Amino acid sequence: MKTRKLGNSGLEVSALGLGCMGLSFGYGPATDKKAAIKLLHAAVEAGVTFFDTAECYGPFTNEELLGEAFAPFRNKVVIATKFGFEDGDSKKGLDSSPAKIRQAVEASLKRLKTDYIDLLYQHRVDPNVPMEDVAGTVKDLIAEGKVKYFGLSEAGVVSIRKAHAVQPLTALQSEYSLWWREPEKEILPTLEELGIGFVPFSPLGKGFLTGAITANTAFDSTDFRNTVPRFSEENRNANQVLVDLLKSISIEKEAMPAQVALAWLLAQKSWIAPIPGTTKLHRLEENIGAAAIELTADDLSKIENAASKIEVQGARYPEHLQNRVGK
Repeated sequence: MKTRKLGNSGLEVSALGLGCMGLSFGYGPATDKKAAIKLLHAAVEAGVTFFDTAECYGPFTNEELLGEAFAPFRNKVVIATKFGFEDGDSKKGLDSSPAKIRQAVEASLKRLKTDYIDLLYQHRVDPNVPMEDVAGTVKDLIAEGKVKYFGLSEAGVVSIRKAHAVQPLTALQSEYSLWWREPEKEILPTLEELGIGFVPFSPLGKGFLTGAITANTAFDSTDFRNTVPRFSEENRNANQVLVDLLKSISIEKEAMPAQVALAWLLAQKSWIAPIPGTTKLHRLEENIGAAAIELTADDLSKIENAASKIEVQGARYPEHLQNRVGK
């Protein structure tokens, strides 16, 4: 697995990381712990060094899982986690008060069985706490050795600049893929200007770009995609044209649609490190294979020309969650 540096920070990670949320939270029942640890260990053996979690995934159980899985080789992995919700529960309100940040970090350190967090993100911008106070608190935690690098998740340009001025940001984590290209307008140019890395989550469109989801797919009752407008049956049917594009390219490249989608992301900037998530070993292997696929200028041009004619249908979040992003 090739590695990449996240912006100017010097933090080096595998070109593809692993988003771990789905092992515990969000996409149906939690994965059996033994099977989850087996998957995490397989990822490390395949060269993945970058793992993403958060206190609210579970809540708390995802951090505990990573803590147990990585205890034998903590120094070989880069663990990113997040703070920012009241009581660590994403169903509650936001809370990035300095006292809450410190409390969250101490609790995360215990669950992760470590004495430092490699990359600490604010999960969502808290409008009630000045960004300067958030960044200042993380700066102090870095000085104390409890945190190595600072990031934001789903933040807007104004917040990025405010935070970066107090404590240089290593990464912004936000959704980005062929079916959500909003970051190209303002976010990517800002990150490039400031020397901040970009960590796209849902780089496979929450599974849609794999081609395994159709208009007829039924999700588990606890799967949050049931609430996402983009995943309504009507919109899934309309958005199939994007999967068809990936399939046509993948046949030419002797690859899978998901691999082409990930290779496209990797080709956008050298400081982008996507974090596809999965609970299945064969999908993990498939995703990792994307790092070896080279898309030519002609391939990228073909994808761009075709994608520009496709208008993806449906919002990526229900309204109550959309209100928390881009602040």
